[in-house]
Amino acid sequence: MNNRSRNILVYVLIIAAIAAIVLSVRGNSIATQDISASELVQDINSGRVDLIEVSDENELTATYRDGQKARAQLSPSSDNPIAVLESLGAQAEKLQDVRFEFTKPNNLFNWIGLLGTFLPLLLIGGFIYLMMRQAQGSNNQALSFGKSRARMFTGDQPTVTFDDVAGVEEAKEELREVVEFLKDPERFIQLGARIPKGVLLVGSPGTGKTLLAKAVSGEAGVPFFSISGSEFVEMFVGVGASRVRDLFDQAKRHSPCIVFVDEIDAVGRHRGAGLGGSHDEREQTLNQILVEMDGFDTDTNVIIIAATNRPDILDPALLRPGRFDRRVVLDRPDIRGREAILKVHTRGKPLASDVDLSVLAKSTPGFVGADLENLVNEAAIVAARKNKKSISMRDFEEAVERVILGPERRSRLITEEEKRLIAYHEAGHAIVAHLLPNADPVRKVTIVARGMAGGVTWIMPESDSMLGTSQKYLDQITWTLGGRAAEEIVFGDVTNGASSDLEQVTKLARKMVTRWGMSDKLGPRVFGQKEELVFLGREIGEQRDYSESIAEQIDEEVHKIISTAYERALNVLRENRETLDRVAQRLIEVETIGREEFLELMGEPPTSADSSTPSTPSATPQTDAAGSEQTGNDMPPAPLGTAPSPA
Repeated sequence: MNNRSRNILVYVLIIAAIAAIVLSVRGNSIATQDISASELVQDINSGRVDLIEVSDENELTATYRDGQKARAQLSPSSDNPIAVLESLGAQAEKLQDVRFEFTKPNNLFNWIGLLGTFLPLLLIGGFIYLMMRQAQGSNNQALSFGKSRARMFTGDQPTVTFDDVAGVEEAKEELREVVEFLKDPERFIQLGARIPKGVLLVGSPGTGKTLLAKAVSGEAGVPFFSISGSEFVEMFVGVGASRVRDLFDQAKRHSPCIVFVDEIDAVGRHRGAGLGGSHDEREQTLNQILVEMDGFDTDTNVIIIAATNRPDILDPALLRPGRFDRRVVLDRPDIRGREAILKVHTRGKPLASDVDLSVLAKSTPGFVGADLENLVNEAAIVAARKNKKSISMRDFEEAVERVILGPERRSRLITEEEKRLIAYHEAGHAIVAHLLPNADPVRKVTIVARGMAGGVTWIMPESDSMLGTSQKYLDQITWTLGGRAAEEIVFGDVTNGASSDLEQVTKLARKMVTRWGMSDKLGPRVFGQKEELVFLGREIGEQRDYSESIAEQIDEEVHKIISTAYERALNVLRENRETLDRVAQRLIEVETIGREEFLELMGEPPTSADSSTPSTPSATPQTDAAGSEQTGNDMPPAPLGTAPSPA
């Protein structure tokens, strides 16, 4: 019984109690007195009786002239009550003064008496029942702490299948065997094969781990239990382990089935790494999971699928064969994967004839499935805002810009001098990037503010690349410093608008020296060991494993790389000063320059590939300290807004 029904019952009982009291009082006020027939005859002879009501059972109800009532009973066999009264001594002339009414029996007063007798007992019993239910509910609520909070989905009507998952073909193939075992286990058992007890899905956020787990359940057509790792642990001791036991008990009753634990790193971290001691509630929960996954009961067809983006902090006992036998990696999709994901998310949406998903996939390197889904949704919102009936390619381009940088801020007021400075800064980036041999093509240059950016130069790679060479990184540092170099050449001074540029090139140059061995002086060696607190799951510092003299040499090499690149950017812009003025002036006039127009300003004819490629960004520009200007950062294949990483 829920709270609402319980409250309604309480109100009904209260109303019934009030009604019983009123009726009881009324019944008492009109209560009759039982007298004998001879006493009634005396009252008749004395002239006190005004009315006598005679029922079918010869029950006489006398109403006195003063309003009082009395009840007398005659023999039921007598047919004439008046004759009986005369035989008992009633005077005939007195009987003539009394009115007689022959009526049917009225049981109202009897019912009132019964209600007055039994209703209080009913009310007491009702309150006792409510108190017992309340106590039982409290006990159930207390015991429910140890119950599993997993949500169960039956496999009768699957909502997600492998057709709804794209861009992770290798991962789908790995999980198809799990589906085939659940559908036809005899084929594997005959060969002595056993089903993997656990499958660990590893990938960056948004790569489709949860969606893929639901697709496995939908394809297999078996019950699917879904729970988050954080739902096991509560503030009460022993609750997490109890919930694990209850979850696996439910799974065994519905075997064969799938149990999906999302974000398992919430309870699966290294044991002994807790801040509050080595044996806390989280570790008890993990111990129970280890026992349930590979305990004495090993004949149940229950498959555990877990998802995490931090496999490095999981306990080794959880990752050993016999528990999580397989590790399926969901990487960021390539061009073909992004195109397939876009086809899935554009199903049922009205697309214009100019929409080319392959071109859109090429213009979104680093995007994961969640990013692409958000991109399609933003494009639909942009089209709806314009009252259009279909989504065009321009809507998708604008959606990419909104997702990466935010909406345009054309209402931002800047002075003509600031506008001119930003134009030369962005033109410096674009020209240096275009003229360097190892830089990716410039796709768009704008001085329109978007989000926190005051101006943006967008670089888009021609294809996805998993490797980065030292020359490519040197060219990247050079064109990133092109904005500051343009300021120095044109204005004879520099501003704080290049603060994010300096931060980017410093991090990149230091990684080249200390992580990637791209220094001729220091050679192929890694300097420094990262320290990470497992329980917190984040880096807390770096341990130096080199001397002070090596540290000085590292600083010298970083300074040398940046200084050489800056001088190179200055030389490129000095040699192309007229082109710099021409591009900056055009930016001041129109504020945004696309790929084709930029090539015309550079004196080069656009190619067919340039005309078919949208001017969209490839990476999130970094915000500078002053917040006045930003520069695009071309660093594939790393995630958006991050420094490049080796393969």
